[in-house]
Amino acid sequence: MSTLAIRALDKTFVTGKQHKQVLKGIDLTLADNEFVSIVGTSGCGKSTLLSIAAGLEDFDGGDVCVDDVPIRGPGLDRGVVFQSYTLLPWLTARENVEFALKAAGMGRGECREIAEEHLALVNLSAAADAYPNELSGGMQQRVAIARALSYRPKILLMDEPFGALDAMTRRQMQELLTGIWETHRLTVMFVTHDVEEAVFLSDRIVVMGMGHIKQTFNVELPRPRHEEMAGTMEFVDLQRRVLRAIREPASPL
Repeated sequence: MSTLAIRALDKTFVTGKQHKQVLKGIDLTLADNEFVSIVGTSGCGKSTLLSIAAGLEDFDGGDVCVDDVPIRGPGLDRGVVFQSYTLLPWLTARENVEFALKAAGMGRGECREIAEEHLALVNLSAAADAYPNELSGGMQQRVAIARALSYRPKILLMDEPFGALDAMTRRQMQELLTGIWETHRLTVMFVTHDVEEAVFLSDRIVVMGMGHIKQTFNVELPRPRHEEMAGTMEFVDLQRRVLRAIREPASPL
């Protein structure tokens, strides 16, 4: 069953008399429990596509549906994680997660229980009472992931979530995310500039040109994924093919 379906999607930005079409005729379906990464050069429209799927950006034509129901804006069926951690600095880690749950209409006791459960999921139980400025970048992003998962969305939308992290922390976060996904199974759309990251995480990689889909690749590496896979011939070959597709000249819209 398809979870997220994007059909014939068009989007144009208008600035004064300037019209710039950033998405044209995008057709993309993410199946239930599928992990799909979107890659491409800067400015190709991948973050705009994710923002539209999140209900944070309008569009000019086409359809965006979750389980065949058109989206009308943000919703609890979709969790969103950005590169910036977007935590409220005056709230503790636990309170940041609880804040999202209270906004969803849950009671105080239920909020506390679910927040603690999801902080444990991202290995942050010991930091539940810490404020964002007391946490490292990786820990802050784990809080953001816990918050996005806490209200049990069908779909997790992630826009360069590990882009600001150092290489070691980034790999730890990738392994944490794959562990969560493999255990709890949900549909993920993951935008990244890092092709190695896309190969490591994904079931399928979608390469975007300027506003359109150029090519897709199935990732047939076994799961669970582990760091040693990055040195295998299959991994390196797929990484090279994806990079080649990104670098191929894109036809204009």
